[in-house]
Amino acid sequence: MQFEKKTRIGNAGGLIKILIKIILVLAVLFVAIILIDRINFPSPIKKIEQIISNENFKIVK
Repeated sequence: MQFEKKTRIGNAGGLIKILIKIILVLAVLFVAIILIDRINFPSPIKKIEQIISNENFKIVK
């Protein structure tokens, strides 16, 4: 009896493995987005205001 290497992915087995991998990647991304959303980033306390004079503007036609 000779050894025969199967180089072709089976129809059902290979498809299920690919679907499981895709579902796992999507689940990890979903959990990462939820965890990043829960982080409370600090907002600036002081309001930033800058007065710009009209002399600096140039009209381009």
